[in-house]
Amino acid sequence: MSARPVSRGLLSAASSKHLRSIVPRVAAFHSITPKNDQSNSEPVTHFGFQTVKASLKATKVAEVFSSVASSYDTMNDVMSFGIHRLWKDHFVRSLNPGRRPGGQPMSILDVAGGTGDIAFRMLDHSEKVNGDRETTVLCTDINADMLREGEKRAIQGGYDSNRISFCVENAETLESIPDNSIDLYTISFGIRNVTSIPKALKSAHRVLKPGGVFACLEFSKVSPAPLDAIYQQYSFSIIPLMGQLVAGDRDSYQYLVESIKRFPSQSEFARMIKDAGLANVGKGYEELTFGVASIWKGVKPLE
Repeated sequence: MSARPVSRGLLSAASSKHLRSIVPRVAAFHSITPKNDQSNSEPVTHFGFQTVKASLKATKVAEVFSSVASSYDTMNDVMSFGIHRLWKDHFVRSLNPGRRPGGQPMSILDVAGGTGDIAFRMLDHSEKVNGDRETTVLCTDINADMLREGEKRAIQGGYDSNRISFCVENAETLESIPDNSIDLYTISFGIRNVTSIPKALKSAHRVLKPGGVFACLEFSKVSPAPLDAIYQQYSFSIIPLMGQLVAGDRDSYQYLVESIKRFPSQSEFARMIKDAGLANVGKGYEELTFGVASIWKGVKPLE
């Protein structure tokens, strides 16, 4: 994208004040109660393979992403040998963001968008492919440290702050986003980290306009089984070690691979999308690289 003037909204004093003034909302917890004492025990939930008190999970997830924020994109390159860039490029091309002939600019919401990888691709595609310099992207994340990395990249890339903005938001509530206001909702490698996936999907349904599109890029289940065995060995033996060597943080990357393992299968997540009131596109998902990652799409029915 050619460099354009960036207004003072990003890392200026005004923006810093804006980010500081936002109080990160406490995540709503999709909790379970131990079977042996449903009346007295504090609700618990999962954090990777650990069982933790529900009241602690939001803090633990926040700690993970604050710890890895500055090295997050580098680690993605290292862990996936750069393939995540191809997945993201394909994801955006498949959505073809931007104004259609005779149509209006799009309002795009990128949830758990942190460092801006998807948001920047959306703006680039809308301008270069569809000649659209008016479509906007709101990039949200529950973690302000991740958003600050995205803001830095926006300035470095010369992105127009009238077209991209950053805001602390909880994917499960999206409290500042009006009903029926979004043309395209994207979430990339983020939904597995929310405490209640059904709540996040319901919020996606709420904010989308009728006919609006939900699109998720996420790690998924690998097949065939022999290939999955190799992948699991790599994930649990190599990725945490890479986290230690590259980012100085083994524990955060141990959590990330555990969260991938716990994520629902492709068909299960497609059913969850449908249960949230979104119509599956085709069979509901497209597998990438033998299912290492997948793309799910849903459409909010016309009223």
